[in-house]
Amino acid sequence: MPHASYEHIAVDVAGFVATIEVRRGPNNFIDTDMVGEIADALEEFDRTSDVRTIVLCSEGKHFCAGADFGSRGPDGVAKAAKRGRHLYKEAQRLWRSGKPIVAAVHGSAIGAGVGLAVMADFRVTCPEARFSTNFTRLGFHPGFGLTASLPRLIGEQQAALMFYTGRRLTGEEALKIGLADYCVPQDQVRAKATELATEIGQSAPLAIVSTRETLRRGLAEAVARATEREYEEQDWLRGTADFKEGTKAMGERRLPNFQAR
Repeated sequence: MPHASYEHIAVDVAGFVATIEVRRGPNNFIDTDMVGEIADALEEFDRTSDVRTIVLCSEGKHFCAGADFGSRGPDGVAKAAKRGRHLYKEAQRLWRSGKPIVAAVHGSAIGAGVGLAVMADFRVTCPEARFSTNFTRLGFHPGFGLTASLPRLIGEQQAALMFYTGRRLTGEEALKIGLADYCVPQDQVRAKATELATEIGQSAPLAIVSTRETLRRGLAEAVARATEREYEEQDWLRGTADFKEGTKAMGERRLPNFQAR
């Protein structure tokens, strides 16, 4: 079947399983254009009866290393942050997709990269992967709808631990708390994700879509509300000295010295 032409992703269909591969390696930094293309592809597959399930994966070292705060300098960081509202509007589209998605997380998922992984129905990962919602380590508020989606997936307590500490979880730790569904050797992550997507696709497609809609009822709306709140908080926090220190410290690979101002 023909597909739209994309700049930041590649799509393919084998049998009834579609693959969306992010091609912005090695880091696969997230931005509005990339998220918009993923949303476009998901909407295309929703209109295609031949596609029953979707694998979301990435090329390069990382699944998605979040937003590129560290390498742009203060002006670049501010411009990237101000584009957040547009990014979150595109992100809301992801949650309105209708078919099951399996994320193949072969490397780090950081910040909004965790949000992208959590958007999927299931996550296959490996011991080498790292999951971190490191927003507060940057002096920033969590985003990408994670304040709604992450507690729903792993519970409020585990989500609070991830948000407050910014700690990095291994693939095994992610599996233990329910953030991942399978942990396999790194070179088998995509194959396992495709295997799971194929298994799901062997169930009746109309019944799967119907069941998924019931299970996720209200989630897209909750994420939309959360992103509005998240952006408002990020808007004032980006003007603080702590945000400048957090992003500077990340670029210098050191522990930040926050002053609560």
